[in-house]
Amino acid sequence: MTERFNNKVVVVTGGTSGIGLATAKAFAAEGAAVFITGRRQDALDAAVKHVGGHVTGVRGDMANLADIDRLYDAVQQKHQQIDVIFANAGGGELLPLGAITEEHYQRTFDTNVKGVIFTVQKALPLLKDGASIVLTSSTAGASGTPAFSVYGASKAAVRNFARNWILDLKDRRIRVNAVSPGPTETAGLNEAFGGGDQAQGIKDFLAGQIPAGRIGQPEEIAKAVLFLASDDSSFVNGVELFVDGGHTQI
Repeated sequence: MTERFNNKVVVVTGGTSGIGLATAKAFAAEGAAVFITGRRQDALDAAVKHVGGHVTGVRGDMANLADIDRLYDAVQQKHQQIDVIFANAGGGELLPLGAITEEHYQRTFDTNVKGVIFTVQKALPLLKDGASIVLTSSTAGASGTPAFSVYGASKAAVRNFARNWILDLKDRRIRVNAVSPGPTETAGLNEAFGGGDQAQGIKDFLAGQIPAGRIGQPEEIAKAVLFLASDDSSFVNGVELFVDGGHTQI
């Protein structure tokens, strides 16, 4: 294991499960001081133990601006600057056109769009010049999925943030990139697909559509995030990196 992030300060939102948890653990293993967020204290405590290393858990909902302020207050108590932000907190649920409710729309866009905007904007005074920002988009933002239009639209917005923010932040040499996972083995995916045999059936179907012949693992997405966050990608800026076994390319 390298120490690409030794003495670096990294913030991972939505870090208590799935891709966020795997990525926080990978950052910590490479020497970073990691701050993770989650909405439930029990899950947050368990995640802190799982990540190990120099990790701090801050309870909060990134759709709530006061919680974002508390996150950065916690960072400032220990550090002067942030080197990496992985704006990962998000989620979605299946609901077809004709059944979409205002609550569904508001919940999805508050978490996936509003939360990302203010997670990044409120970090700007703390972000080091030359820092790296990685946003979690999704293959759903670039292709159609039945009953997933609101989620897909929210993730398309996230991808577009990377394109625009590299212009807003160019004078500070802050890079912004988006990672777009395909179907990935997480609790959130299982919940979105209805759980149990129903979720397994959908995952098996999706695996058959992916050139790699399977769905992804959170640790595989984490490796892509660490690449985008590190100096290994120093001339990569504004991209959408698909980590989907080739699904979006066919």
